[in-house]
Amino acid sequence: LIAALVLLALAAIAWYVVRLRAAGPVSYRFAAVEQGDIQQTVSSTGALSAVKTVQVGTQVSGKVVAIFADFNDRVTQGQLVARIDPTLQEQAVRDAQAQLGKAQAQLAQAKAEYDRNVPLANQKFISASEFGTVQVNLSVAQAGVKSAQVTLERARQNLSYTNIYAPISGVVVERNVDAGQTVAASLSAPQLFLIAQDLSQMQILAKVDESDISSIKQGQEVQFT
Repeated sequence: LIAALVLLALAAIAWYVVRLRAAGPVSYRFAAVEQGDIQQTVSSTGALSAVKTVQVGTQVSGKVVAIFADFNDRVTQGQLVARIDPTLQEQAVRDAQAQLGKAQAQLAQAKAEYDRNVPLANQKFISASEFGTVQVNLSVAQAGVKSAQVTLERARQNLSYTNIYAPISGVVVERNVDAGQTVAASLSAPQLFLIAQDLSQMQILAKVDESDISSIKQGQEVQFT
């Protein structure tokens, strides 16, 4: 076994020598030693975006019937950029107006009933319990009118939400809806547009690996493509 190992080692040495001779003479390259900085580069990927962007959404559900802004359009604050079908909200306003009229009629009836029972109560022609019921009915009718007025205001406000206006002046960088598309404002307002206020001020949001983050210091110069 030892003899076999020795022969194997000699064969390997002989093969290595043959390879060196076949490769030719060894060449060297010379250079002057200079002092300099060693650069350590940390590479990461990210997204370039404006410093301030605003999402334009909708607070009511419905079908988008018109779009007045597109990609790269410059819009001003208060400019109409989209419209949602107002049919349902208009119906809600009319229904709230009808409910308000009904509540006002009930209030008028309760007020007349109260005025008619005041002298009767003063002259003790009706019991205090009966007059108390009349007073309660009047208070309920007054509260019903206030509730109907709030409902009408809410319906009118929802109707105004069918017109979507630009909240700031800037450039449209995203448009996420088309005319004819239905949007649903349930738990969160769907995003219709994304407006960048100033494209001359940009920022990069990049993700740096945990092993490289220790090399990142405030004030370092960066390059990006």
